[in-house]
Amino acid sequence: MSNKITENTIEELAIELLKNLGYQYIYAPDIACDSKQPERNSYEDILLTERIQNAIRKINPKIPIDSQAEALKEIQRINSPELLDSNETFHKMLTYGINVSYQKDGHQRGDLVWLIDFENPQNNEFIVVNQFSIIENGNNKRPDIILFVNGLPLVVMELKNPADENATVKSAFKQLQTYKKLVK
Repeated sequence: MSNKITENTIEELAIELLKNLGYQYIYAPDIACDSKQPERNSYEDILLTERIQNAIRKINPKIPIDSQAEALKEIQRINSPELLDSNETFHKMLTYGINVSYQKDGHQRGDLVWLIDFENPQNNEFIVVNQFSIIENGNNKRPDIILFVNGLPLVVMELKNPADENATVKSAFKQLQTYKKLVK
């Protein structure tokens, strides 16, 4: 048995540390569109939609279901040709809530739908997923680890083997830059 450090060893350690912090672990192929328990309709999907719906319902119980569904559609509609613009739009939704309106007692009412319960962190679902394949514009990307909060991918980790002299922070950064370029 070898004590050699590999990228896989680093990935397993990172997952174990995150599990110790309360993250639920999911191996991405187990929830892929072609798995026995899919949570995605295709490899182009990056959101775990059912988990987002459940979180919205749990965090915003006083908001009508139709308005909750509209908030989810707002997230799904984010699509700017510029990645930075899309990220800024998503960040605003995440931090300021999503504006919705609905009829209540015969009057139009405005409210906010929250995607994360910042006041009660234990009210959120934290998931660590590894080997999450994303196919976009014919390009297959598979970051080592993605952290999801309430079904929303918030952190992407690209791990490198510290024993490999070619595996540097710069090479990991370049790989993430390649992923970003492929999004366009």
